[in-house]
Amino acid sequence: MDGRDRDAEGRARSARPRDGLGRPLPYGEPGVERQPEGVVRTPAETVEEAQRLLDAGMPFHAHEVFEDAWKSGPPAAAPLWRGLAQLAVGLTHAARGNAVGGARLLRRGADALAGQDAAPEGAYGVDVSGLVRWARELAGRVERGEGIDAAAEAPRLRAARGSRGPA
Repeated sequence: MDGRDRDAEGRARSARPRDGLGRPLPYGEPGVERQPEGVVRTPAETVEEAQRLLDAGMPFHAHEVFEDAWKSGPPAAAPLWRGLAQLAVGLTHAARGNAVGGARLLRRGADALAGQDAAPEGAYGVDVSGLVRWARELAGRVERGEGIDAAAEAPRLRAARGSRGPA
């Protein structure tokens, strides 16, 4: 045995607890429950669960929800889910204080999403253009050295009626 944590199939999996931003904590510390991997959700369930996690200040966990969607959903929808996952990871890095990585991933996600309004089923109701604006604006703020609170900066994935899109 090599001493690494492994899952039932023998794949390496860290059993260390993690905080709400996905950072490892010391063994024995209380952490945030991890998102189960490989969950197949409808697009609506994916957006709802990811929004719940974003609102709770847990963008790392929201990224895992989007990752499940892009891996289990139709290939035509993968660019949308992958772009959303990049935004969530960008917000994670920004909230962790990694300005370079946070801004880079926010912009990469925004670029990936640009033009996705024409994605399958109209991007499943996701406010793509609003998220692109949100990500680019946040990337600029991150680069200027602003501290980022993940919950306070959580975007709205769907535009509320009468709103201008992501917060």
